[in-house]
Amino acid sequence: MPLISEFMTSALSPRHAQRLEICYLSQINPDDGTAVKHGFSQSPKTLPPRYLYDERGSQLFEQICELPEYYPTRTEAAILANCVDELARLTGPCELIELGSGSSTKTRRLLDAYQALSPKLHYVPIDVSAEILVASARDLLDAYPSLFVRGLAGTYEQGLAQLGASSQAARLVLFLGSTLGNFAPAASDRFLAQLAAALAPGDYFLLGIDLRKDARILEAAYNDRQGITAAFNRNVLAHLNWRFQADFDLELFQHRAVYNRDAHQIEMYLDCQQACQVHLAALAWTAEFAAGESIRTEISRKFDLAALSQVLTQHQLVPLQHWQDAPQWFAVILCQRSAATASRDR
Repeated sequence: MPLISEFMTSALSPRHAQRLEICYLSQINPDDGTAVKHGFSQSPKTLPPRYLYDERGSQLFEQICELPEYYPTRTEAAILANCVDELARLTGPCELIELGSGSSTKTRRLLDAYQALSPKLHYVPIDVSAEILVASARDLLDAYPSLFVRGLAGTYEQGLAQLGASSQAARLVLFLGSTLGNFAPAASDRFLAQLAAALAPGDYFLLGIDLRKDARILEAAYNDRQGITAAFNRNVLAHLNWRFQADFDLELFQHRAVYNRDAHQIEMYLDCQQACQVHLAALAWTAEFAAGESIRTEISRKFDLAALSQVLTQHQLVPLQHWQDAPQWFAVILCQRSAATASRDR
């Protein structure tokens, strides 16, 4: 696998470069717009949530995480702050693998706890962006002189398939932020199956999940009074305008987020206010929108702790311990890979 490019290496000090390795897992195919055309051919129309996170979208999401209505980020962070020492004692020294770079605040709490057990720290972040991996690693390498970072630039699926041999006795895979909630049930099952196949018996999995609660609390979290979530949602169209030379008029689309009680999920939409045609020049394709027609841009499933624990166990990811906040809005679950049907040897 090719390693970090010369351009990125030049941005690092020599002492950083010695403790950082970025592996490009495979050539990520250029975005040919197939998923966009497929989603716009559905009823209702859909978009893959990844289009929410261009540079501007990522900046807006950071602002969302600071909003008073948006409880998940700060609630999970508070749970981790209270449980990391117990977590580290339960697992013992581990190689830490993080799916998605996320906020370095959470990563630092975990690194602090594991550094207290052993000065030898190994961290493996997985993200599609090598630039993000380098930027986040630079700060961590400054803060932890004994830390070695091996970033895997690729999708979650690619990263899990290419973990290779562990540098320590056990691994702890981190999947925080209730990102599992963005997967439909079938996709979630596929992900958990692949995760279990990538782990050896005795390895660990730490999962953050948003729990079911009053719909008013959930809907307020995705419809903030400052309109930042609305701007974040509409920005997906600006991303399509740039990426595919489209001509979306953002003012024609209104943000809406509602809680689907039957599916136990927040659904985020952009509602078209009048009939229009949108041309995506780079795809040589035109999308038709009727007045009132919607694009579903994201789902965020809300979990029942007992039911999800059963699903995890079915995938040989046996829950050992969980931690919650006082109102029981959010949970962090520690699972261990069982010995049954192990698929990877040390």
